[in-house]
Amino acid sequence: MTREQDLIRGNNMKRLARLAIAAALLSSPLFAGQPSADEKKVWSMEDTYWRYVQANDLEHYRTLWHKDFLGWPLSNPEPARKAQITDWITLHTSKGESLKSYDLERLAAQVTDNLATVAYRVRLHWVNQKGAPVPGSLRVIHTWQRNAGGEWQIISGMAAPTNADGH
Repeated sequence: MTREQDLIRGNNMKRLARLAIAAALLSSPLFAGQPSADEKKVWSMEDTYWRYVQANDLEHYRTLWHKDFLGWPLSNPEPARKAQITDWITLHTSKGESLKSYDLERLAAQVTDNLATVAYRVRLHWVNQKGAPVPGSLRVIHTWQRNAGGEWQIISGMAAPTNADGH
């Protein structure tokens, strides 16, 4: 191999190394793609959902749900419609419990046209009438549908308890 070929080969190897480093950096979480405006909006709506639960604001909570909702809340033995959507909250409040705080762990989001699905875990910090803690945690999946007015509403969803490790 000539000296010129060695130089060309060396330069090609350096270019390949730089490309590999750039690819690794761009695929790292630091450079991961930012959520879309729709994803941000739906995650914001999930936060609103939990603020309404915390405030026991059932009237505004119901506005988050599409009239044709079909889902399976954890507290229901059968699939539920919009008319039953506050049952799980009143189950807690009827026992004198209130939601003191919550922590959302956002796991996944996907927007396809006018549908957005989010999956997350939520750690709930309920308190009873005496102020004693009543902890809980759930896995939640909601599918939101954007209506003709551009507003998002929950069209379907399901909740399940977390496992012993909280996952």
